Amino acid sequence: MKKKLLALLAAGAMLLGLVGCSSTPATPSATPAEGGDAAATGETVKIGVSIYKFDDNFMTLYRNEIQNYVDELNKTSDVKYEVTIQDGKGDQAEQTNQIDNFITQDFDVLIINLVQSTSAATVIEKCKEANKPCIFINREPSAEDMTMYENADGTAADPYATMYTYVGADARQSGKFQGQLIADLENKGDLNGDGVLQYVMVVGDPENVDAQYRTQFSIEEFQTASGLKVEKLDEQRGDWDQAKGQEIVANALTKYGDKVEVVFCNNDGMALGAAQAIEAAGRKVGEDIYLVGVDALAEAVELVSTGGMTGTVLNDHIGQSHSAVDAAIKATKGEELDSYYWVDYVKVTPENAAEFK
Repeated sequence: MKKKLLALLAAGAMLLGLVGCSSTPATPSATPAEGGDAAATGETVKIGVSIYKFDDNFMTLYRNEIQNYVDELNKTSDVKYEVTIQDGKGDQAEQTNQIDNFITQDFDVLIINLVQSTSAATVIEKCKEANKPCIFINREPSAEDMTMYENADGTAADPYATMYTYVGADARQSGKFQGQLIADLENKGDLNGDGVLQYVMVVGDPENVDAQYRTQFSIEEFQTASGLKVEKLDEQRGDWDQAKGQEIVANALTKYGDKVEVVFCNNDGMALGAAQAIEAAGRKVGEDIYLVGVDALAEAVELVSTGGMTGTVLNDHIGQSHSAVDAAIKATKGEELDSYYWVDYVKVTPENAAEFK
């Protein structure tokens, strides 16, 4: 299936050297700090992982695949990799304590799914002081934080510039794909034919860069691809949560009724809640309303295949988790990391949904 193919491609690319996917390439003149080679034959490498919260649908898939991949690597590797995965519980203070403990307990490398993307600089400074490589995943730090140890020309101002990275998918792309899913419809989502798309936006977390990009680029891309104007009827914060997604969309449908043509959700968790609200309101996706999400969760893909959602966007947890582990291993060998490693999103529609089950 395509998920497995994408995973193999992503993992293979990383194992071949993790090259060619950095927006700010590491420079040959910058060398990691001494003592970075932890992955010598016969040794044990300890990987500390902190996930922003365990009860997030997508991050559950992601963290489980990290463990699965490490288990597979241990079957053939001369080095033993031990991974410890902890729950940040949606609390940045809790996660900061976990990071401090990983450092105190002398873990060799950290993989961090930030509770708050704005805490990246603090985490980077902690890891730099302890000379620990750091792999950020899923929640992209700001460009300023990712280049804080680089010169203006992109070269390393400090050796630690090549010891931390971000592994993920570009959220701008996922937003664009959502916009295209609607623009590609025969009626471009304009159910009432007035030349304007009336929509509701369910936002994950306004402070999260992925939510910001998906919210912005879904609408911008729709306008570019369709040539239509847009009217935002409502935009509410759903915290990536299914129950909140259901509540927000139920309220919007009560307030705006048939005027709502499209519901954009920053993730599938909220889209699943939106689908429940749409059904409860007596509306039917594909006939009198459209609904798109992001992640390609199994439940969402099933809805896409049966008409309960218009489409979603595959956020490849397999490719990303494998790439994150590969980057972590690369760092423990004392090798330089690029600033970014990207894994592409993929549009999921009724026509190709079977490939993602």
